[in-house]
Amino acid sequence: MTVLGITAYGAYVPRLRIDRAHIAAAHKWAVPGLRGQAKGSRAFTSWDEDAITMAVEAARDAIGAGDADKIEAVRLASSNLPYADLQNAVLVARAIGARDDVATSDAAGSQRAGTSALLQALKGTQAAIVIGSDNPFGKPASTQEMSFGAGAAAFVLGSENIIARLIGSATVASAFVDHFRASDVETDYNWEERWVRDEGYSKIAPVAIAAALSDAQLAIGDIQHFVMPSYLKGAADAVAKKIRFEGTVASGLEDGVGYAGAAHALLMLAATLEKAVPGDRILVVGFGQGADVMIFQATDAITGAKPTRGVSVAVADAIPTDSYLRMLSFYNGIDMEWGMRSEKNAKTALTEQFRSSGQLEMFNAGKCAACGQTQFPQLQYCVKCHAPSEQFQQVSLRDAPCEVLTSTADWLSYHPSPPLYVGFVQFENGARMLMEMVDVGPQGIDTGTPLRMVYRIKEKDRQRGYNRYFWKSTPLAAA
Repeated sequence: MTVLGITAYGAYVPRLRIDRAHIAAAHKWAVPGLRGQAKGSRAFTSWDEDAITMAVEAARDAIGAGDADKIEAVRLASSNLPYADLQNAVLVARAIGARDDVATSDAAGSQRAGTSALLQALKGTQAAIVIGSDNPFGKPASTQEMSFGAGAAAFVLGSENIIARLIGSATVASAFVDHFRASDVETDYNWEERWVRDEGYSKIAPVAIAAALSDAQLAIGDIQHFVMPSYLKGAADAVAKKIRFEGTVASGLEDGVGYAGAAHALLMLAATLEKAVPGDRILVVGFGQGADVMIFQATDAITGAKPTRGVSVAVADAIPTDSYLRMLSFYNGIDMEWGMRSEKNAKTALTEQFRSSGQLEMFNAGKCAACGQTQFPQLQYCVKCHAPSEQFQQVSLRDAPCEVLTSTADWLSYHPSPPLYVGFVQFENGARMLMEMVDVGPQGIDTGTPLRMVYRIKEKDRQRGYNRYFWKSTPLAAA
């Protein structure tokens, strides 16, 4: 029987960060007590990021130079999926270049959707990638707004070159309601924190942990790392103390990320794997209407399996902002007057989107077999020698090295995050195209700046509730 384990992992955290002190200052007229929680910074998504775009970036970090064709299943977990009746995982699979016969599924409905998806995939037989991606939104002036964040983590599962094996697991189902959100509501309703901590985490998690340890035939003293996410301060330490754990309690990534919902357990696991050494055992708890517990053991292969970016680089690669209203606008917390330029019809031609999916989703350029010219978009003929497009070789620009050729900051056109940076991007393979440039810091961007491609929302059709996704360029590192 095929036994799967983690063979690679990756992560993504939005570059945009805001100090919690700025959030507290915005609400001090009404809720001065928030100052007590105003420590560190939290991540938040730009207007063109969501659970899908973050999942794509985390998956690309996990796959690296690997072959997405080997992936047989894409599993996406989130409590804030953009679509209720359009499979989100399919969009992720297409963007990362997975093959057409890949299995796809969405997991939602609980804060432990990420751990449940990972556990179920590990007990299967398909080489898979499991992604947790989330950007929970807290009501303004709430403790959740202060503690929430955003991010994604991805794990490639296979039977060869395993870096972490699942050696024990357990699940406890419980109708314990610590919070909830109705399907037509944007923010959670939360119950009293002490009740949740004392009657939820401190009673449900230890039962599941004991069952997982029994499954692995281990004692708590055999565990080196304890991973349990919670936006309730002290919840993980309280559970660790109750089970008499004396090893390392994993950082909750409060500073620089914040609580990333259904993705947070996987983000913390990815951060722990970056530090783990061969033989280390990691106990992971996912809490929400019960608990999932997984126990992993790192293998010798973990020393050579670091992702390109991972959690540590993603957290460090930050663009600070002092504008609370900017974050609120990106989360649709305010309805701003953008002027007549914002009133254009954003309806997507779904027929053309499907016909051009190779170019739009996988970002494939055409390389002329006659003269070698690479071009995007692909026309019916080569722009250099006029050979027919039937001779084109498909070349992906997703990971092609490139740099800024020209750029401009446009303050006149409507853009949800002005100014709109656009310019020509020169690819090392010869392709050149006019592109939007995102996550440009206050210093702007210069000719020759190295770039990388990121998957983002190109335009939102707010009238119909449809996002059009495409690729944009961004500096290799925040400046």
